[in-house]
Amino acid sequence: MGKDLAHSFAVAAETFEEADQVLGYELTKLAFEGPDEELRLTSNCQPAILTCSVAALRVLQTEVDLLPDVVVGHSLGEFSALVAAGVLSFEDAVQVVRQRGLFMQEAVASGEGAMAAVMGVTPARVEAFCTEVRSEGDRLVRVANFNGPTQTVVAGHADAVDRLAKVAQDTGGVVRMLEVSAPFHCELMAPAALRLREVLEQIAFTDPVCPIVSNVDGAAHTDVAGLPDRLEQQVTHPVRWEACIRQLVETGVDEVLEVGHGKTLAALAKKIDKELTVNRLGTLADFEAILPRIRGETWDGMCYQPDLKRFTRRWREAGWHQQSNGVQMRGDKLHLILPNGLEWHFDDPHAHGF
Repeated sequence: MGKDLAHSFAVAAETFEEADQVLGYELTKLAFEGPDEELRLTSNCQPAILTCSVAALRVLQTEVDLLPDVVVGHSLGEFSALVAAGVLSFEDAVQVVRQRGLFMQEAVASGEGAMAAVMGVTPARVEAFCTEVRSEGDRLVRVANFNGPTQTVVAGHADAVDRLAKVAQDTGGVVRMLEVSAPFHCELMAPAALRLREVLEQIAFTDPVCPIVSNVDGAAHTDVAGLPDRLEQQVTHPVRWEACIRQLVETGVDEVLEVGHGKTLAALAKKIDKELTVNRLGTLADFEAILPRIRGETWDGMCYQPDLKRFTRRWREAGWHQQSNGVQMRGDKLHLILPNGLEWHFDDPHAHGF
């Protein structure tokens, strides 16, 4: 998680180093090397994902003079959005999400809670399934994420989630149990929400440089009034992701960048609004593919970075092929076109470190 960015961009490596210093343990080693079972613990996973997101954000900000018109994050990602909007410093954010993860992990005993994604069924029907299952006893299951027209995530007691899964499957739905360490965004997280509020009250929030769309209400907010309340409520309330994306569209957004680890949000956004242009920026390959277009460069190809020198390559002649090291060559010759328009030709590219 984030390893290739940290190895390719100094600002990304510095971000992971900052997280290590702030948290007092080697988050970087855990994110890069695992073990996976330890990284999956929400107390570790939340700061790791945040750090990866902020590292990618800082790479973007370093490489391109680009400011967002509006920001939004899914669940934990709302803290990354707050950093992007200047509301929270990274130092504060990584400490808060570490505590948030610990509180969530401790709120419910291991194995007592579960989450599942229900697909191919409308959100209204999933809510009806929840009501049906709850009526059968004193076990809790509720909608945790309204992710789109045909994907809804539920959370609650493990046995209640299992019963809901069977009901949904019997009516033609597709259910995927999620590998999580706690049932997020439901009332079982109430103890975590109360503890998080105490932490939030110690933070100095700054008004955002752009609107932030809240998971709790799907509305765009231009100041921090009520922000601690919304962040507390988010722990026990569903993420209204479809409403968030539709809010972006209503404000005139037609292109979205998913910054950070993973590709789930990009896929969800396209299912909510097929007209949106969605790009991911989480890996080195993502940045190589998209940076030239964001910069407004018109040549073909992608960025290549040997020995900290970034080039743009394009191939003009048939017969050029890509070598394993990413350099475009024809025979023994190499042709590179730099972003400033200069062209380099190497008769013996390997002698120059390529």
